[in-house]
Amino acid sequence: MEGTFRKISRVGSLAGGTKWYLSHDCLLAAKRKMYVVEYRRFYLRDLESIVVWPSRSWWLRVTIPTMLPAALGASLWAWVNATAGEIFIAIGVAWVLLELALGPTALSYIRTTGASVDLRLVKRTRRARKVLAIIDDAVRASRDVPAQPAVAHATSQSVAASVATNSQAAAAAPSIAAATQTNAS
Repeated sequence: MEGTFRKISRVGSLAGGTKWYLSHDCLLAAKRKMYVVEYRRFYLRDLESIVVWPSRSWWLRVTIPTMLPAALGASLWAWVNATAGEIFIAIGVAWVLLELALGPTALSYIRTTGASVDLRLVKRTRRARKVLAIIDDAVRASRDVPAQPAVAHATSQSVAASVATNSQAAAAAPSIAAATQTNAS
């Protein structure tokens, strides 16, 4: 079926999230905020770039949630019960290990011929390669044109005719040096 969409990514948040779908000709973002869903369609032929990079503040996801159970565990250990304190400290250590194993969170930027949009494509940077490879394959398939040979094979009879037309075309076209000088200034 031509109009079918398949889900390639999901980025959740407390108030909603974004689900990404791919079809043969477009990339669809369904962004949900509470009870409202906003759809954005990006045609594959119009995509110029998708950039994914690690968030600068991803370390806050590691430190803040781990400091709370660790501080609570230390205070419980000192004043109430060592076992209860060890449990909360273990929760804090487990949180740190989990966040470090999952890697940094990601931000992304999608640029098309008509617009530039900041929408999160993936939650973590390590998943970005897989999702971008899927999108890259779809873009290449949608833009698939038969390759034309760069150099045409000329026969000995048409060499003289092609030399004459090439010299006429060279006289009509501006030189590369002139174009470089105008572009550099």
